[in-house]
Amino acid sequence: MRYNEKELQALSRQPAEMAAELGMRGPKKGSVAKRRLVKLVVNFLFYFRPDEAEPLGALLLERCRVAQEEPGGFSISFVEDLSRKYHFECCSQEQCQDWMEALQRASYEYMRRSLIFYRNEIRKMTGKDPLEQFGISEEARFQLNSLPKDGRTTCIGSQLDVLD
Repeated sequence: MRYNEKELQALSRQPAEMAAELGMRGPKKGSVAKRRLVKLVVNFLFYFRPDEAEPLGALLLERCRVAQEEPGGFSISFVEDLSRKYHFECCSQEQCQDWMEALQRASYEYMRRSLIFYRNEIRKMTGKDPLEQFGISEEARFQLNSLPKDGRTTCIGSQLDVLD
């Protein structure tokens, strides 16, 4: 995936939907959990050394799965390579649940499904398409029939971008 490094670093400085110091272990065999400041900004999960302002890397939360691991922990794995799994350790089960829910809501696909759902609900109530006023109601990305039929709600996307 191509990205502009400066834009990605600027995005990492934006206010986060969630941020906390978590234990983080990468996909390499034998890797140990390290304390990282983890920030969720839109659909990117940035991770930093606790004492540094620049991110070590970022996970793009598209086409990935978030799963409960041991109590107080969760993992993110990517559909294209399920062996590429990142483990996170939280301070409590409640914090773990909060992170998992936020990560599942962060993907573009989740937001798109939500838009389609509420668009149809408004149409049922008012008889009007709320997107019509913006001239985008016929675009394919806003059509219900263009949704995948796999029914997976925990699949939120995947790709990894590591910053230098």
